[in-house]
Amino acid sequence: MSTINTAYQDLCSRHQRLHRLNHLQAIASWDQSANMPPKGNEARSLALAEMGGLLHELSTDPALAQLLDAAEAETLGDVEKANLREMRRAWRDANALPQALVEAKSLASSRCEHAWRSQRPANDWPGHLENLREVVRLAREEARLLAESSGLSLYDALLDRYEPGMRSADVDRVFGDLRQWLPGLIRAVQDRQASETTIEPVGPFPQAAQRALGLDAMKLLGFDFDGGRLDESAHPFCGGVPEDVRMTTRYREDTFLPSLTGTMHETGHGRYEQGLRRDWLGQPIANARSMGLHESQSLSFEMQLGSHPAFAQLLSPLVIKHLGDQPAFTPGNLQRLMTRVAPGFIRVDADEVTYPAHVILRYEIERPLIEGQIECEDIPALWDAKMQELLGIDTRGNYRNGCMQDVHWSAGLFGYFPCYTLGAMYAAQFFAAMRRETPELDARIAAGELNLVFDWLRDRVWTQGSRWTTPELVQRASGEPLNPAHFKAHLQARYLG
Repeated sequence: MSTINTAYQDLCSRHQRLHRLNHLQAIASWDQSANMPPKGNEARSLALAEMGGLLHELSTDPALAQLLDAAEAETLGDVEKANLREMRRAWRDANALPQALVEAKSLASSRCEHAWRSQRPANDWPGHLENLREVVRLAREEARLLAESSGLSLYDALLDRYEPGMRSADVDRVFGDLRQWLPGLIRAVQDRQASETTIEPVGPFPQAAQRALGLDAMKLLGFDFDGGRLDESAHPFCGGVPEDVRMTTRYREDTFLPSLTGTMHETGHGRYEQGLRRDWLGQPIANARSMGLHESQSLSFEMQLGSHPAFAQLLSPLVIKHLGDQPAFTPGNLQRLMTRVAPGFIRVDADEVTYPAHVILRYEIERPLIEGQIECEDIPALWDAKMQELLGIDTRGNYRNGCMQDVHWSAGLFGYFPCYTLGAMYAAQFFAAMRRETPELDARIAAGELNLVFDWLRDRVWTQGSRWTTPELVQRASGEPLNPAHFKAHLQARYLG
C-alpha cells in the first residue's frame, strides 16, 4: 500500500485495527460453536455482543467521513482506489445501523443459535419460535435501516451484504429459469440411475476413522494445516481468519459420505481464505469478494472436483485405507454413490442436482419473511408445501429435518441462501473456462494433477480478493458475465451423458 497519502494511510491503520479485533471475534465465535461448554454460552454471547458494539463504534467514528472525503482527493493508484471503494462501502453500511441494534442482534442470534442446538434434535418448533421471532424482528429493523441508507428494497439491502450488486430481480430471473427445468432434470436423472447397480457401503464407520479420512482428503486438496484445523460442530462451517482458518464437520457412524463431502466443501472455503493475498491483509480489499464466490470455491472442491469421475480414483485408496476394503469403495461405485440423485430432507446432504431446490425453497420463504408478507408462524406450512412441490417430500411435523435444519435463520443470516446456488453457477462457469483453456483438464485430474485447478482458482479468484466488483471478477476470470447456461450444461453432461 502507498505510504505517502496521509488520509488514506490513516484509514488503512484504522482498518488494520478492525481486522485484528475481528480476528478475536471470529475465533471466539468458532469456539462457541466447536468447543465451548454449554454453561459458557450466556457469558460468551454477552462478550461477543460487547465486541460487536466496539467494532461498530470504531467503524462509525465521525472522523471517518472526513478521512474518506480527503482520501478521495489524494493521488491513489488503482489498488488504493479499489480499497477506498470498499472502505466507503463498509462505512456506509456501518453508519446505517445504531450500535444498540448491532449489540441486540448479536445477543439474540447467539441465544437463538445456542438453544437451536438442543431444540432441533428435540423437534421443538414452539420453543425455537420464541427465540426466532426476536431474531427476525431485529433482522427486519436492520433491513429497514440499510434500505433507507442504500435506496434498496428491504430484502435487497440484506442480500447486498453477502452478494454485493446482486438484486432479488436478478435472483428471480435466474431462479425462475432454474425452477422451469430442474424438476424435469431430477426425474430424468432418477430414471437413468434406476437401471444402475450401486453397492451400498457396510458400516458402522467409526468417527475416528472418518476424521482421519477427512484429514487425508483435505491434504489431497491442498489445505495448509499450518494455517488452519478441522473440528466438529452441530452444523458444518468454515470460520476463523485467513491466517488461522477454522473448519468444522459433523459425523454419523451409519454413513461416511456426508462428513467426507462436507469436509471437502469446507476445504474449498478454507483454501479461498488461505489463498487471499497476504500483502493486502487487514484491508477491505483483501476480503473474499462475495459469499456467492465463496460458495463457488466450496462447490468447486465438493462438486466440480470432488464428484468428478476421475477424482474418485484418487479418493478410493483413502477411503479403503481408513474404512477398510469393501466392494462399495471401488472408484466406479464410489463415484456412483457420490453422484446419486435422490430427493431428501437435508440441504447439506443433498446431491448436486436436487440441491438448488433446497435453496429456492429457502429464498422463497426468507424474502417475504423479511418484507413482512409472512410471519415466523407461517414458516412450517410454507416449508411443507414447497418441499412437496419441489422435491415431493412430506415434512409435516418433522421440524428437525424441515424448517429447523439450518443454522442461518437462527444466526440472523437473512439474504445468504441465494449465494449457494449462485456459487454453483459460478463454479460451473469457471470450470467451463478452465476446459476451454486446457482441453485436457479431465485427463490431468485423472492423473492426479490437481494443481492445474488450484493454480487457476488462485490466480483468477483467490488472489483478487475484493480488487474488482463481483461482475468484473467473474468477467475477468471466465471471459463472460454470470451465465447460468453453464450450470445446466454441467448437470446434463455429468448426469445424463
